[in-house]
Amino acid sequence: MDNDDAIRHAADWIRDADGLLITAGAGMGVDSGLPDFRGTEGFWRAYPALRHHGFSFEDIANPAGFASNPRLSWGFYGHRLALYRATVPHAGFDILLKWASTMKHGAFVFTSNVDGQFQKAGFDVERIAECHGTIHRLQCVEACTEETWPADAFLPIVNETTCLLENAMPRCPHCNGLARPNILMFGDWQWVEKYADRQERRLATWLESVERLAVVEMGAGRALPTVRRFSERHGPRVIRINPREYAIPEVVGLGISGGASEALQLLDNVLGGSV
Repeated sequence: MDNDDAIRHAADWIRDADGLLITAGAGMGVDSGLPDFRGTEGFWRAYPALRHHGFSFEDIANPAGFASNPRLSWGFYGHRLALYRATVPHAGFDILLKWASTMKHGAFVFTSNVDGQFQKAGFDVERIAECHGTIHRLQCVEACTEETWPADAFLPIVNETTCLLENAMPRCPHCNGLARPNILMFGDWQWVEKYADRQERRLATWLESVERLAVVEMGAGRALPTVRRFSERHGPRVIRINPREYAIPEVVGLGISGGASEALQLLDNVLGGSV
């Protein structure tokens, strides 16, 4: 099936659906200007100060850094927190919201992204599941409690040259130890799952209510296949949008080659600007 046929077929699925499951990986944010950490060189382009240390994304996105070099770890996450707060979600988010508004059961989001862009775009916070956690909540480094709390009061000041945090690091309100983002990192045994588990229970309940589900997956690659596998479990109407890795078994769905914003606009054009 060529791209034009896939778009027309996908539009029929969206038109017929009574619920929209939106699944998204890191590629969803690229059209909003967020960095793509694809490969070590891509990561170092976004964080040149970490090239000096020889750190890969896996090295710095690791809870061990909060013990060995907490100011560097918080410099990295503090920079990302400030970046995500300043980022404006691209037009594709509004298109998805528009489609969902016409469906009986609306939409639910399942994402591996920690950036909070769906909330910022206006999606219902009770209809978002963040399987890797979120940078906008904090937890204790030692997981002294299962509670997490909003990061709103933390305003990071990061040295762009050294990638070191220059102001006070956030503390746990329960034990006064160091706090960290409530994000599932590499080799992470201290991640507090309570908040994410609650989100996923709400998602499971919502899925049970939907009779004609359409799944729109965007920017989810093979390197970390959590989102792709989740999408495929909810076929047979999975619309996989990806510039390169858009292949999908025919029994589960169809693939559309392209970036998220562009492909969503093409789909919306076929839908005539309305579902």
